[in-house]
Amino acid sequence: MDTIVSGMRPTGRLHLGHLHGALRNWVRLQKDYRCYFFVADWHALTTDYAAPQGVRQSGIEMVADWLAVGLDPERSVIFRQSAIKEHAELHLLLSMITPLGWLERNPTYKEQMREVEGKDLSTYGFLGYPVLQAADIVMYKANKVPVGIDQAPHVELTREIVRRFNQFYGAVFPEPDVLLTEMAKVPGLDGRKMSKSYNNAVFLTDAPKEIDQKLSRMMTDPARVTRKDPGEPEKCPAFNLHKIYCTPEEIDYVTKGCRTAGIGCLECKKIMIKHVIADLEPIRERRAALENRPGHVEEVLERGNRAAAQKAEETMTEVRTAVGL
Repeated sequence: MDTIVSGMRPTGRLHLGHLHGALRNWVRLQKDYRCYFFVADWHALTTDYAAPQGVRQSGIEMVADWLAVGLDPERSVIFRQSAIKEHAELHLLLSMITPLGWLERNPTYKEQMREVEGKDLSTYGFLGYPVLQAADIVMYKANKVPVGIDQAPHVELTREIVRRFNQFYGAVFPEPDVLLTEMAKVPGLDGRKMSKSYNNAVFLTDAPKEIDQKLSRMMTDPARVTRKDPGEPEKCPAFNLHKIYCTPEEIDYVTKGCRTAGIGCLECKKIMIKHVIADLEPIRERRAALENRPGHVEEVLERGNRAAAQKAEETMTEVRTAVGL
């Protein structure tokens, strides 16, 4: 059985973007792969190093969401990155051989240096996070890494680091392949990418009334200034949620209604909203049940930490021997 490794930064409550961008895919993958899913709390510090107080609790809340969506600790190893100190050791060793130019050309590094405001990202940790990411992946001899097409360059950098390490020290690590996954485009309420930092998200734990209120005011085609103005669904952010949630018949109905001004935007969105509420209801119920089991999430993480630590120590024993330490 091939191994898959993936993680998520604990930056707050999870939303529809996380659900359709990663979690639903993770749930499917755990049926056919040996999966390691980790709370990337060290990665969270690359941007939130000045205010780390909420990182630990955010990790617990995030894993509760994972379990509510359907991740199974009997099938997958669910653990906290910072609990496995071998990740830091391997990060250090990989950083010794990673050329500076490889990190400086990272498109995500360039983008966030331009876009992120209010934080000083001119740190070694932020520049070097792809090396830590590589350590996370190869620690468990991952064969595949599930990502969308926009994240494929991150995995390619890991492959380059692996090739360089194996060239110096012998064939220790397999080169992980990209497992391309079709990730649904989930826009936020304002049309931008759904994000907690943009205050435009529908969270997995939102109550039905709150979901309805949020999505009812979601941005639509700007051309529809009044009820009588026709629009174009492909220019409407809300229509991306229709594509995820609605039946073909409903999509055909709202498409024709929008282009002819036969229906208003609110009527159109209500068709989609009922599906979103129905989809999140069982997740919300399972999440509520977890809240009635104090300490359960921590137990899941402790069990996962032990399993991850055992594999990590095996890997690092091999690495130390190869490097000559």
